Parts: sequence; structure tokens; C-alpha cells
Amino acid sequence: MSGIILYKSKYGSTKKYAEWLAEETGFAPMDVGNASIEDVSQYDTVLFGGGVYASGIAGLSFLKKHWGSLGEKKVLVFICGASPYDKKAFDAIVASNMKDGLSGVPCFYCRGAFDMSSMTFRDKTLCKLLQKSLAKKDPEEYEVWERALMEVPEGERGDWTDKTYIQPILEALRQS
Repeated sequence: MSGIILYKSKYGSTKKYAEWLAEETGFAPMDVGNASIEDVSQYDTVLFGGGVYASGIAGLSFLKKHWGSLGEKKVLVFICGASPYDKKAFDAIVASNMKDGLSGVPCFYCRGAFDMSSMTFRDKTLCKLLQKSLAKKDPEEYEVWERALMEVPEGERGDWTDKTYIQPILEALRQS
């Protein structure tokens, strides 16, 4: 089986998972921003990884744009986010992003990192506004993602990347 790992990583966690998957599979990792459908067409398996930002999956537009050319390939998607896994939130992200031809594509969750000091000005500003808004809410009522956002003190980094998150992806590959 030959494969490629396409990924879009804004702050590094998704790239880390792509590299771990490459070590385990021998598949070539490639930033989706540098990929062409010609690069992908030579492989029979495509792993795609993207970070979650405002409920969207970064880089997924590549799969959507080229889905017609990927029909015969085995495609798996891994989503990377700073929040702990929450089935309800994960299912909502999958439902809103994996539409039309992408519905039914196996999706997996890998927990990432949170480091406000490395964020763009826009992302940092949005996070600070959200934290300020959440500070007014009773912590007992936080959603899982809200709790994750509030648990990392300003200026600090939370890194929850863990190689064990790739095991279900590897198992799905072995089942093919």
C-alpha cells in the first residue's frame, strides 16, 4: 500500500501527528498548501489532517475540490484540536465539514496544543475576547472546549499531543 499524508498545521500539532504517522506507515507527509492533485494521484491511500478553527477543518478545501479524482482511493481524515475529545462536539464538526462526497469518510480526533504566544494577532484577540466572555459564565456550565480554553493561564502553553492518538488511524489502515 502506498500513501501520502496531507496536512494543514497552523501551530504545529497537526504536523507533529503527520510526522508520527509517517514514521509508522512510511507514507510521505506533505503540507496540503504545497500539494497538487498530481502529487496525490500516484498513491492509493490519502491521510488528511487539519486543525479545527472556529468549527472548520483547516485545509479540507483540497479534499473537497479534488474529491472527484480521489474516488477510488482510501481516504481517512484526522482532526486536531486543543480540546479534549468530546463525542458531541466531534460529531458536530464532522457533520458540518464532511458533507456531500466526504460524508462517510472515516474521521479521527487527535488532541493538540494551545499556545497563545505563538498565535496570530487575530487568533490571539479572538481567544482573549472569548476568555473574557467565558469568565462571566459559571465554570460548572462550561462546554468541554470552553473548559479547555480557560484551563491554560494567559502566556502559558498547554500541549496534549500524544502518539497514542494515532493508534485508531493505524488500525483503520491495517483493516484495508
